[in-house]
Amino acid sequence: MRDLGGHRGRGLAKTIDWKLVICYLLLILIGWANIYAAVQADEPASIFDWSCRSGKQFIWILTSFGLATFILFALNPRVYEGLSTPIYIFTLGLLVAVIFLGIEVKGSRSWFEFGPVRFQPAEISKISTSLMLAAVMSRLGYKIGRVRDFIVTALIILVPMGIIVLQSETGSALVYVGFIFMLYREGLSGWFIFIAGMAILLFILTLTASPFVAILVMAGVGSLCMCLYSGRIKWWMIIGVPLITLMAFVPMILDKAVEAAEDAVVAEMVTEEGASTAEVASVAEENVEEDAEVPFIARVKPLYILLIALGILLPVAAYFSFREMNMFSQLALVAMVGGIMLVFSADFIFNKVLQDHQRKRIEVLLGMKEDPAGVGYNVNQSKIAIGSGGMFGKGYLNGTQTTFGFVPEQSTDFIFCTIGEEWGFFGCTLVILLYVFLIWRIIKNAERSREAFTRIYGYCVACCIFMHLFINIGMTIGLMPVIGIPLPLVSYGGSSLWAFTILIFIFIALDRNERKYF
Repeated sequence: MRDLGGHRGRGLAKTIDWKLVICYLLLILIGWANIYAAVQADEPASIFDWSCRSGKQFIWILTSFGLATFILFALNPRVYEGLSTPIYIFTLGLLVAVIFLGIEVKGSRSWFEFGPVRFQPAEISKISTSLMLAAVMSRLGYKIGRVRDFIVTALIILVPMGIIVLQSETGSALVYVGFIFMLYREGLSGWFIFIAGMAILLFILTLTASPFVAILVMAGVGSLCMCLYSGRIKWWMIIGVPLITLMAFVPMILDKAVEAAEDAVVAEMVTEEGASTAEVASVAEENVEEDAEVPFIARVKPLYILLIALGILLPVAAYFSFREMNMFSQLALVAMVGGIMLVFSADFIFNKVLQDHQRKRIEVLLGMKEDPAGVGYNVNQSKIAIGSGGMFGKGYLNGTQTTFGFVPEQSTDFIFCTIGEEWGFFGCTLVILLYVFLIWRIIKNAERSREAFTRIYGYCVACCIFMHLFINIGMTIGLMPVIGIPLPLVSYGGSSLWAFTILIFIFIALDRNERKYF
């Protein structure tokens, strides 16, 4: 077979990235073995017994191999770009339909049920969104810095993400945040990633500290970035640092003023009424707020003082940024205003948008509450299992936490703690390195691609795998809230295994199509 240039096409052995395929197979086999380890105590059957989860996973594995073969050899890789729009629209329809027609599983209405088979459209949406992004962003003349193109790209990501949030499937929705790394590769400013990180930090500071602390941190970081970008770091050191430091001491200064006023009230009551200090101290705090001699400023909350200061400084900064036509400073000011709005909406988001079990998990993670026997039970048992594995583990099928079922959902969301207990630190490192190799290989092949569609899609695949890996392992070791997200190719579940198989092998097929002629 020859291409238009007269060059002979390369054979099967040289066009498929077998290293990527082998890595995929190893992760699937590791997952299958550990699924059996997680369920064998309750279901003492053969690993091939289809009535238990390990047997069912074996069936899913075989069907996944069939899907991979079909994608590689039966479909023309060029169809994906043309079909990206109908696939995306069809998937959006499924995401909406499952809210009304699906079944509720663990507080999330995100599953279709057909007899013994369950299907989660959110898993497919990662594929359709990746294809749609690749199709739109690879079009001739596309520029991510252009407002219209950026809005279209953002909507492609945010629409399915928003529908998934409505399903109360927060974990799957969070995966979409990973696409920001692909956008960065394609020319999105790194400041967007920085702003996303700051938004998360502000949300956490508002919950764990106070809105005052969150806004003060934002003001300090925002002013520093503006001065660094405009080359006025000296002005930030001369003016910004003293103002921020002074503002940080405002709560302490006000507390001292209130304490002094309370002491004055107590002394006056003791002198005039002859009562003991202990008798009047209990009512001093109530009286001091109404005492005419207490300075008005001592009654004002620190947050109000900070907002008044920002209300004066931000318009001044806006005036100079518009006069100098400094686009970065203008965007930074808009981001700071958005940050203030986020801080004041954090309480509403936390209490009204998040589900009750999600709030409890975040509270335990952030140390706001201690609940080792409740919502924190899974994570505590998971950390015990991983920690007890030591360097080389307790041996396959010998994990006590695993055997006696101390960790719920151990064959799905918490499969990594089975690896940690029975294979130890060595096994955990091996599995993580396999994922690192998988992601690195996908990115390497994507970078080598001559087609923008293949490159962008490859980065989307790498981002999805990375986010699943980061969230799932972070969840099992207590660094992330428990939000129910599988470990790619390893956790039990047909929807997840099929989705990642399709996601990966579409890229392998696209990459194979380019390898034929170089």
